[in-house]
Amino acid sequence: MFIIVMPSATVENYLKCILMLSMECKGAEVPMGLIANSLGVTPGTATSMMKNLQREKWLTYKSRKGVTLTASGKKLGMRMIRRHRLLETFLVETLGLDWSEIHDEAEELEHSISEKVLERLDVFLGNPQHDPHGHPIPTKGGVIRKLPQKTLLDSLLGKKMKIESILDQGSDFLKFAQKKGLMPGKMITIIKRDKMADTIELQLEKKSKFSLGFKSAEKILVSG
Repeated sequence: MFIIVMPSATVENYLKCILMLSMECKGAEVPMGLIANSLGVTPGTATSMMKNLQREKWLTYKSRKGVTLTASGKKLGMRMIRRHRLLETFLVETLGLDWSEIHDEAEELEHSISEKVLERLDVFLGNPQHDPHGHPIPTKGGVIRKLPQKTLLDSLLGKKMKIESILDQGSDFLKFAQKKGLMPGKMITIIKRDKMADTIELQLEKKSKFSLGFKSAEKILVSG
């Protein structure tokens, strides 16, 4: 008789985090420091967990280099990203929660929702392509659309760009972006760049102009 042991919420969180970081990293391995920082744990705790996950064949760990997910690790990580982003969409579009407060709620729910309910939820929502923050939602088969890598800061002066995604998931920044109208789907143009003050002047659709710091502009992905 075989006993199937389901991965814990901690394992799911680590694999989801590593997969998301691997999409951003240019190298094959995701650095340990980046993983520890993203999850808010000490490097020692992260390293210990990596060794456990390697024993369970979720990933390959190389000391002083980082980790690479195995096929099974990528599959579970992608499944968790899909769950998280569908739940965030449901919390905003159906329950009316603010987009700045849904991340932690989705973190709690994603570990308990069944695949059957998740697929019904996907259909109910109309098979959304992205979550409220503009991040692409993987398909049931694990296919995910690639986001443009150009940030608002990289945009040319005078060229109209479309806001695709907000990288910073922190509640404070999301509230700030919402207040400024910096939402996915909006059209925006850089009018002026002030390198001395580290700010850019923006025109958001037909609204009045306003300034934005370089650091904030780096947290917004655009296309166009």
